[in-house]
Amino acid sequence: MEFFLQQTVNGLTLGSVYALLALGYSMVYGVLKFLNFAHGEVYMFGAFAGYGVLTVLGGSSALIVPVWVALILMIVGAMAVSAGLGVALERFAYRPLRKATRLAPLISAIGASFFLQAAALLLFSANSRSYDAPTLVPIETGVTIGPIDVWSVRVLVIVTAFVLMILLTWWVRSSRIGKAVRAVSFDTEAAAMMGIDVDRVIVVTFLIGSALAGVGGVMVGLVFGRIFHLMGFIAGLKAFTAAVVGGIGNIPGAMLGGLLIG
Repeated sequence: MEFFLQQTVNGLTLGSVYALLALGYSMVYGVLKFLNFAHGEVYMFGAFAGYGVLTVLGGSSALIVPVWVALILMIVGAMAVSAGLGVALERFAYRPLRKATRLAPLISAIGASFFLQAAALLLFSANSRSYDAPTLVPIETGVTIGPIDVWSVRVLVIVTAFVLMILLTWWVRSSRIGKAVRAVSFDTEAAAMMGIDVDRVIVVTFLIGSALAGVGGVMVGLVFGRIFHLMGFIAGLKAFTAAVVGGIGNIPGAMLGGLLIG
């Protein structure tokens, strides 16, 4: 039983990351009705952005700021880089093909994925990088829940993911732009006739989905330590599977699918 509970916590940790990634797939599919297969690479660049911020701050063993400040800055940096990359993909890889056949943006997405992998190889080399998470957040700072020990980084990942998922659900259901996203997802032409700026909604969708992927990249770096230029490929496929399991285009379903896959 103890082994089962420990593996459940481990699965919940990984599933939280898949859920963050699956949200990006579902949001983009809900609005544009196509799959952004470069989403995994956005997640990978987010992981490297977090590592870059950590390096600038002195590294895990010689931080010039408190750990909690470093973690916040890493997440913010990853979100900024990933969001910018996602918006750039929408503008240059997908928008020109919006009125083309359904196959054209799919091919463009696959091409963008390969391009970003090659760019990461040139920028970061084939060598993996390490967050050195045990030094950043020592294992002994974990918590004990019944018969199992939970490393505090896993608690951080699970809590962060659930908070972001709750905030996203509230944003989509309650905010003005969130309601616009739902309207465009339901009927793009009718939404445009009602005065909704469809282009703006699509950009915001890519921005939010990509930012969540960036957070997922940092979370994986913290839990598993190593990041490398091909890490987005398998994670992207698993997140896509999670989105399909939960019902592609369904935000709560994507969350559940990610947790189940984990």
